[in-house]
Amino acid sequence: MRNWIAILLLAAFSGCALFRPSLRKQLLPMEMTKVEGGTFIMGDVIYNKNDDSTPLHKVALSDFYIGTYEVTYEQYDAFAKAIKRPLPEDNGRGRGKRAVIYVNWDEAVAFCNAYGYRLPTEPEWEYAARSRGLEQLYAGTSELDSLQYYARYSESSGPYSYHVGTKRPNDLGLYDMSGNVAEYIGEYYPFFKTDPDSIEYYPLDERGMRVIRGGSFNSEDATLRNYWRVGVLAEDRDHTIGFRCVDSGG
Repeated sequence: MRNWIAILLLAAFSGCALFRPSLRKQLLPMEMTKVEGGTFIMGDVIYNKNDDSTPLHKVALSDFYIGTYEVTYEQYDAFAKAIKRPLPEDNGRGRGKRAVIYVNWDEAVAFCNAYGYRLPTEPEWEYAARSRGLEQLYAGTSELDSLQYYARYSESSGPYSYHVGTKRPNDLGLYDMSGNVAEYIGEYYPFFKTDPDSIEYYPLDERGMRVIRGGSFNSEDATLRNYWRVGVLAEDRDHTIGFRCVDSGG
């Protein structure tokens, strides 16, 4: 059912662009990194205190591929031009390999679907950010003193998105999982309930909130923590939010 929802979203956004054989030929390449599946404990494994990221619960994932970098202006612009949609604003900071911003959730879904991809699930994103579920506070490190080398955030960045991949990657070779731009997740915003088995993911059209992860150039260090969860409205376009895509690989 979710695949059909994604197809309908793309068709509505792009005038049935999904069914134009020429579309993919107009898209720019996207580097993907394979993440081997496994089982990990999801949530605030460091402090076990964050109400929005507890109770801790075990999650099993299959192999998947995730964007090595956040989606850039040049990639998104090629897509928007191919389907004849307006280009997102850049605030005069330039485009190119900067992480794209001012894209709402539906537009991010449509972009990923054009490649045959999708947005990551929350467990996939956290598992990848934590380098296959390591007990890491940030993507690539647990030490606040070294965070500046891995992330663009309020203490190590200007107030705008930067070119992707300019800081160190995490242990999987993924860049900017912490900082630069916060990243859309492909589900609405649920709470972790007392019984982890009762976590419910309602149909997307029944909930307006979406999850973003990873924090941005404008975030304090706490918001960059791998377990930190923020809810935003699906229709919002924000100067701090971008995204990366996932391929199920099967």
